[in-house]
Amino acid sequence: MYICNCTKIAFQLRYFIELSYKGTNYHGWQVQPNAISIQELLNKALTTIFRTKINVVGAGRTDTGVHAEQLFAHVDFKNEIDIKDAVYKLNSLLPNDIVVKNIMRTTETVHARFDAASRSYEYRIFLGRNPFLIDTIWQLNNAKLNIIKMNEASEILKNHTNFKCFSRTNSNVKTYNCDVRRAEWIQTNEMLVFYITADRFLRNMVRAIVGTLIDVGKEKLTLDDFKQIIESRNRCNAGTSAPAKGLFLTQVTYPKTIFTHE
Repeated sequence: MYICNCTKIAFQLRYFIELSYKGTNYHGWQVQPNAISIQELLNKALTTIFRTKINVVGAGRTDTGVHAEQLFAHVDFKNEIDIKDAVYKLNSLLPNDIVVKNIMRTTETVHARFDAASRSYEYRIFLGRNPFLIDTIWQLNNAKLNIIKMNEASEILKNHTNFKCFSRTNSNVKTYNCDVRRAEWIQTNEMLVFYITADRFLRNMVRAIVGTLIDVGKEKLTLDDFKQIIESRNRCNAGTSAPAKGLFLTQVTYPKTIFTHE
């Protein structure tokens, strides 16, 4: 007589949570032992609503003070949930500077971080002074920048793959390679914005790039200097990181098929 000793595994339904937040008051996305983070507050709100311990997995982690206009996290439930009700309750429990925009059912094997096709950031600079932009814009008063040179240097980024020179030291990563697909500066009146899109980013990468490109704009570095910095793969050769408050994660993209399910 055959006896099956198999343990029944509970079927999990995976959902993607789309949210945005102002990062000024938080120590980044990832849970920290002695500091408040976005992930911690989202976990607590979900745990309160569904009365079971829940830990979400984010598409990436933003550093202290960095903002996100769009970030996704995935979470598993044993049963289907009322999406509209969950969104309402989450936004009732979360602080006003964290907003859940949507919750979407996806296939059970999709991963918020590893299945992301691209990520886009904007770094925002105000060329002047504005008291209403203190928390969210890097203000450079009376700065004389050569935007043409900054854009020429930005094009150089797309010709390289290894960006160790712009990565935080002692980063625990398997590779420093990134596929940069867009990198350009656009100025509109006093607002100067750096747009960058890649398949992935290293820790502190965008802020280090911006700080180094500002040195190019101030003509402290030549285009050859910028190229040599990248090829050196040495963080000490790059410029000072731009302040966190001007950085926004603006978009995370996925294959359209991940939001279809039976």
